[in-house]
Amino acid sequence: MKEEKTRGVAVAIMAAGKGTRMKDPSRAKVMYELLGRPMIHYVVDLAYQLNADPVIVIVGYQRDAVVQYIEKLFPRSEIAEQTEQLGTGHAVMQTEQALKNFYGDVIVLSGDVPLLSAGSMQRLVNHHFQTQAVATILTADLDDPAGYGRIIRNDDESVKRIVEHKDATEEERRVKEINSGIYIFDKEKLFEALKQITPHNVQKEYYLTDVFEYFSKHRWRVSALRTTMVDEIRGINTLDQLKEAETIQTARERS
Repeated sequence: MKEEKTRGVAVAIMAAGKGTRMKDPSRAKVMYELLGRPMIHYVVDLAYQLNADPVIVIVGYQRDAVVQYIEKLFPRSEIAEQTEQLGTGHAVMQTEQALKNFYGDVIVLSGDVPLLSAGSMQRLVNHHFQTQAVATILTADLDDPAGYGRIIRNDDESVKRIVEHKDATEEERRVKEINSGIYIFDKEKLFEALKQITPHNVQKEYYLTDVFEYFSKHRWRVSALRTTMVDEIRGINTLDQLKEAETIQTARERS
């Protein structure tokens, strides 16, 4: 009888961005410090709390500083390079070689979302396995969801599609459930879908969210899990947002 391979969990962390709105071109966005540690530190540390293997950090802008930090603090991590920033889908494509011999599911995180907790991520992983989905999205209900991609669900609670705010109808814009940009994917299905996406948009970028259209076309199940911990999914794009994150993290460490 053929032995069943055990599925593993890998983490890919997008950390190639410039962070234009942070106002300092000499620093990669993920190297801005939150309570004395670069944002990327919290995200890589989270990956190891989840017992992920491998953990791949996708670097690009000011790569040397990011790589130097990762190699010193998290020497088991692997590095993938995105030499041109051509979108989130393109970033994840760069991990294909590092994941060549990996069998299982890939969590995709962003290096500028440092408040995410291991508890929330473990619930996402569990939900993914329980629903036997090819992909599972961490979502949240926001009172003001303007600007975010909306989660449109089927009657059975699976995800029908993600619709960007600018493309949404009036009815879809009334949906409060938003896409956090945090996912877990079946590795084989993810890379199959990534090979099909195209940069057919104004930015000429490969969007990771385009893989969901491919999944839908094949009638593969996509799940979503709402988190009530909305602060955890905050992306840091400005110095003001970084200050807010410091306040939240300080309160969390004191409690």
